[in-house]
Amino acid sequence: MKMKLTVSLLLIVSGFYANASDTYFTPENTALNGTMANFNSQDLCHVAGGTLDYLNKGQAYDPEVIKAGITDKFDGDITRVKATLAFICKVEQEDKLANRESRLTDIDFVNTHFEMIRWRPNKQQSAQFEVKKPLLKNIPDDQLLLTKYYIKKAKGSRLKTKESPYALYEIPFDEQSLTLEEADNKRADITRYRYTKQQAITGVLDSLKLANPMIWLSREGLEDTLMQGTVMIEGEQGIQPSFYNVDRNNGIAYDRGIKKEQQGRYWYFKKTDGILGYGKDATYKIPIKPLVTVAGDLSYLGLGKLIMLTSKNEHRLVVLADTGGAFANNHYQLDYLGGYFYNWDDYINTYRHFPDYFEARILLLKNRPE
Repeated sequence: MKMKLTVSLLLIVSGFYANASDTYFTPENTALNGTMANFNSQDLCHVAGGTLDYLNKGQAYDPEVIKAGITDKFDGDITRVKATLAFICKVEQEDKLANRESRLTDIDFVNTHFEMIRWRPNKQQSAQFEVKKPLLKNIPDDQLLLTKYYIKKAKGSRLKTKESPYALYEIPFDEQSLTLEEADNKRADITRYRYTKQQAITGVLDSLKLANPMIWLSREGLEDTLMQGTVMIEGEQGIQPSFYNVDRNNGIAYDRGIKKEQQGRYWYFKKTDGILGYGKDATYKIPIKPLVTVAGDLSYLGLGKLIMLTSKNEHRLVVLADTGGAFANNHYQLDYLGGYFYNWDDYINTYRHFPDYFEARILLLKNRPE
């Protein structure tokens, strides 16, 4: 009886917080003015189309994120979410054929064709982590925290060197023929779950020939790559850069309370043709582009939301197509994909005056545009 009562109380409490969080989303019927920020509509279509392809795999493929999520409460079922993404590419392709500027850069066009759901931050959640974190402590009541992530740009070596002694490894040999589900069912026996990051970087994977090293990096390069999830290795003159993206991890959760060097989570990587965002497994991840992609809490919001970010009456369109360990139960923040950079100093020099807080609106295609 005590166990049943405890479970019931937990369900009530979790339901209370879910419903409380829902109050931070409200329909907005007032047309916006201002200007649209410059962006590449072809890149926006690229991300929207890739996300739509993932959603079209069906809810059974990845029920955690292939769902309407928060918009289901606002007449925004999964069919409407997919129609919104399809509309982005339809407009981009029509404008390209007509040799005209993208209508997606016209705020009046956006007002006419989309309904908007205003999203205000859940500061009850952010307050749990605001100690010694002024960006969290200072979140306005009407704007989300917009952190920025970037694609790590690094110099790598095909061989282990003194300057580059840390490898990016493919998934270990003992699970290369296993699906993610099959591997997870054998987690007590396979290499991937056996080592923390601190153990992996000692070289045990290489010395015991447990996994194949693909590229060697400096410690700083490794830590930034593990944190960002993707690295672009600069090619030599005349050679195209190569990309590596996270594949599967060791099952240790990301800890928001400690520094990146102290994290126990360790990722194995896969060589790719470009930047990849969310995907439950490396067999299919969403192709993404800088300046039109954000990461967030996919399990709550639902994958594929078209979001408008606004600061000082300037608006930009992005697609929710990525996530990360820091977004579990996080309804006050998004992470903006900013570009290719060596490190944060390089990034900050470019984005020195970029705001930390933005108004956020989820956009849904109107059933009957005005």
